[in-house]
Amino acid sequence: MVEPPLASYDEDRAFGGYTLFAESCDPPSSGRTGTVYLIDVGGRPVHRWHVETALQSHCQLLSNGNLLYPTRDRSRIEEAGLRELDPAGNVVWEYHCRIDHDFFVAPDGHRFLHTITDHVAPAVGPELTRHPYVIEIDRKKNLHWEWHGDEHLAELEAQLGEDTWNAVRERIEQAYPFDWAHNNTLQRIPENETFERERESDERPIFRPGNIVFSYRSLDVIGVIEYPSGEIVWAWGPDELDGQHLPHVLANGNLLIFDNGTERGWSRVIELNPRTEEIEWEYTGSPKDAFYSPYISGARRLPNGNTLICEGSKAHLFEVTPDGDVVWSFVNPYGSAHDRGSIYRCQRYTDAEVAPLLDEI
Repeated sequence: MVEPPLASYDEDRAFGGYTLFAESCDPPSSGRTGTVYLIDVGGRPVHRWHVETALQSHCQLLSNGNLLYPTRDRSRIEEAGLRELDPAGNVVWEYHCRIDHDFFVAPDGHRFLHTITDHVAPAVGPELTRHPYVIEIDRKKNLHWEWHGDEHLAELEAQLGEDTWNAVRERIEQAYPFDWAHNNTLQRIPENETFERERESDERPIFRPGNIVFSYRSLDVIGVIEYPSGEIVWAWGPDELDGQHLPHVLANGNLLIFDNGTERGWSRVIELNPRTEEIEWEYTGSPKDAFYSPYISGARRLPNGNTLICEGSKAHLFEVTPDGDVVWSFVNPYGSAHDRGSIYRCQRYTDAEVAPLLDEI
């Protein structure tokens, strides 16, 4: 017997496929586990992975049907890290680190992890502070590259300009003296039209494929790290963004950003042209405060031009057309008492991308 759908779905206009998500959970106890779900367009689970660690819901389905998942950013240090599970839920690879918010897998298989370190950094402040720390490793756990956020403050200042930087410094000192950056994004830049325009005009290739996008939520700042030099070569956001998540570069060279509006009281998803710094597309609720997640969340552009949105604090996943029409909507009904009731991010996969997994289960 087929279960009734748990999601509303406009078959003619929605992209279709499968959606991967999990509710964030703290370390399980008393035999309880966290769960990662892959659901069809009707919201029905086609597969589940059960984990025995704290869980942050940014997970990735690999081409072999395995799953990569990070522990939650506030995990017990003894169990913190990135794990790879086979379809049966067995751990086939793991890397112990203080993973935090994001990671990506490069085309050569290397894994870039955003982690955190706590140490005294005089450039930030006189006492103990928390810092972004990015590492690149291979499957054998060899370290190929590393990046320390506290070593690049002068570059961030140069990109923002003196007046904006002075406001940012004041914000660090008054509001975020410990977790001054709270980076929540580590996204590799793909092939894109902005890079092609930079190359044609003989500009410095800021948006070159392989460079990295970051997001300092504490400071309302997003930016680009040149790889492998490590230099911050672009930054934007103060007075425009408000607690943002998941900025990333689209094929057209623009950035898609979930702008939480933590202090503003309503959220939006924006598409920013980084060359003109103009917003070329925006999704908001109607009324505006009907769409609001003050923390976590994200958005992804789908191949048909629609946008998949995770309104994280409400565990609400939905898809909108370029005109803002909602054509797929799902509110997670599967959470348990020990979950946090929120979804950090979600991912959409095509039938072909899910086939290796479905062939194994």
